[in-house]
Amino acid sequence: MASHKRKTTGLLGAIVGLVGVSVIAGVLVTAIVTPAVAVTGVAVDSSLSVFQNLPSYIKPDTLSQTSSIYAQNADGSQTLLASFYDQDRQEVGWNDISQYFKDAIVSTEDPRFYVHGGVDVQSTARALFANTVTGDITSGASTISQQYVKNILVQRAEAISDPTQEAAAYADATATTPDRKLKEMKLSIGLEKEYSKDDILLGYMNIALFGGRVYGIQAASQYYFGVNANALTLPQAASLAAMVNEPEGLRIDIAANIPDNKARRDKDVLSSMLKESAITQAQYDAAVATPVTPNITQPSTGCQTATNGAGFFCDYVKDIILNDTAFGATADDRTNALNTGGYKIITTLDPNLQAAANQAVSDYVPSSMPSVDIGGAFVTVQPGTGKVLAMAQNKTYSQDPAADPATNTAINYSTDANYGGSTGFQNGSTEKLFVLMDWLKTGHSLGDIVNGNNNQTFTSKNITNSCGNVPSTPYTAGNDAGEAGGYASVLSQFENSVNNAFLNMASKLDLCDINAIANAFNIHRADGGPMDTGLYATVLGGNEVAPLTMAAAYAGVANNGMFCTPVAISSITDANGAAVAVPQTACNQAIDPAIAKATLYAMNGVILNGTATPGNPADGTPHFGKTGTTDAEKDVWLVGGTSKLVSASWVGNVTGGVSIRNTAVTGGNGDTVYSGLSRLYVWKQFYKQAGDAGGGDSFPAPSSTYTRNTAPEPVPTPTPTPTPSPTGTGSPQTPASDAPAPTPSATP
Repeated sequence: MASHKRKTTGLLGAIVGLVGVSVIAGVLVTAIVTPAVAVTGVAVDSSLSVFQNLPSYIKPDTLSQTSSIYAQNADGSQTLLASFYDQDRQEVGWNDISQYFKDAIVSTEDPRFYVHGGVDVQSTARALFANTVTGDITSGASTISQQYVKNILVQRAEAISDPTQEAAAYADATATTPDRKLKEMKLSIGLEKEYSKDDILLGYMNIALFGGRVYGIQAASQYYFGVNANALTLPQAASLAAMVNEPEGLRIDIAANIPDNKARRDKDVLSSMLKESAITQAQYDAAVATPVTPNITQPSTGCQTATNGAGFFCDYVKDIILNDTAFGATADDRTNALNTGGYKIITTLDPNLQAAANQAVSDYVPSSMPSVDIGGAFVTVQPGTGKVLAMAQNKTYSQDPAADPATNTAINYSTDANYGGSTGFQNGSTEKLFVLMDWLKTGHSLGDIVNGNNNQTFTSKNITNSCGNVPSTPYTAGNDAGEAGGYASVLSQFENSVNNAFLNMASKLDLCDINAIANAFNIHRADGGPMDTGLYATVLGGNEVAPLTMAAAYAGVANNGMFCTPVAISSITDANGAAVAVPQTACNQAIDPAIAKATLYAMNGVILNGTATPGNPADGTPHFGKTGTTDAEKDVWLVGGTSKLVSASWVGNVTGGVSIRNTAVTGGNGDTVYSGLSRLYVWKQFYKQAGDAGGGDSFPAPSSTYTRNTAPEPVPTPTPTPTPSPTGTGSPQTPASDAPAPTPSATP
């Protein structure tokens, strides 16, 4: 009896509740009894004031879409490198979606979609009665328009950056309450006043969640079946349509969900399609007999998934966007633009050159060694445009904290710290290029005879630095690879990279002027700190710089002395196909073209006759370059190329401290070479296999102004100093020669 009484009381309560919502029911019936009445919005009863207090219209927002980074191929096609997204979505047009899926959604979710005015009166009245009797929301009867409205509100909630506000907005958008349903109804009616049925259905198909971070029919088709949305078969379309009802419980990338997905696909989706005459009995039978067979195709998300071995280049492109206020006023704005803006980013990367760079680095620089934190980087720039065409490294790009740090890293050895890079590496004798330029600029010549003997001493009395410091104590450097030094032409001393010859030349110049030329070619520290402008750093390369900085500077020499800043992005279009402004190269005439021509001639000699001869491709294409070596070969370089391409090849001890002089290095090709040769062989292989395909101009001798011979100046007998002293603010390392050590086993 007690049980019966409880049931009776519940029924009476439900009846009272039904009376309480009868006004709302009356409003709905009056307002939406026909599409015509709903659309006109005419208030035929005072009870419509309930609607008047709600918003009348909701405008669909721009959807969060995937941004993708591409390389441009020589034939004009594009290769996807990587993508970024908060929601994996690619918005597509009406004709890009299979008719099977359109029919499946309408037949299952809203069979009267094309005849109602935003709210289905029959389904709503039935659901209203059922929910009132049970005292709970057991039936939604939401039309596609209402579901679209709900998704829009959910998307708005998820876009809120404040977690508390986001949670409140999400709860409001998804609450199982009559108030929320009433709001959806009102907004759905308003939505149908502004948009066509097909537009609403298209918007719904692009916004819907399909489990995890997969949104929209295009991304769902690609992820679950590996096809575009317009290529879905009937069983595939029905399986995806089954998911929108319960995205997490029916997603088919979880094997345990497949039976439930098939059950809903067959009993609800395909049956509804048959009932609505969207498919024939034969199609129904064939589809039901087809198993649910997913072909999970993981989306490329983040640079760790970059193709073509371009993870580090991808990271550089990402950081360009995240650092440039053109893409947003704040860091959060720029991150949001990349992850949600649907950018199509076309980069300057050349896939063929990238592949060659990857192979060359892999062949000659191992990803790890037990005795030293071995690192190798190779980056190529196009003279005149600043385009970065290749960027390779001896590690695998990874942000996974569990990845082996010996072979994986997210630190880009080629770039500045602000662009994902390290704090740089001392560039050694590659800095002598700027001493040579100032030598020529001040009226001297490649033919001048200078003293390169060991044990010369340099003090404040014979060093000038009009904008910086000079040695506070006597400084003595050695030619520590056994060069005789002696009296020889500047050209010969440059080809053999004789330290004391260039220190002697600097004593006849102003260090301030040498550094001004280096600055004109944008030589700067990778960590963003102030440059050491003292004697050692200015002449023998004591500042830590990035390989990309050196490649771009030398490309400026190849470009008749006109330096152009590096660029990695060719174009960007947003989700609507509109162009987005991208960073452009900035060019300046850093040195007189005649001086640039003379230095190119001298650097051609380095390849033919000097310290870089083991790296000479000897394939008929003219090359230029300059080697660089720091104390005990912690860092070894070759920077140069052709008139078409310029590259920086660096090999060294990433963490410093441990010498790699005469360290045997075995790369992926099995050859074992000494570390001093590895940077040369990487450079040589790249140009021989790919870089020289575009040819290059010759480097003829400059005018006699820059090649004349003069008698040597009298040089006083130097006073030996037992201990080298620091110059400038940095601590010098014992300078090393650039002469490569012999290889243990490999053939150059």
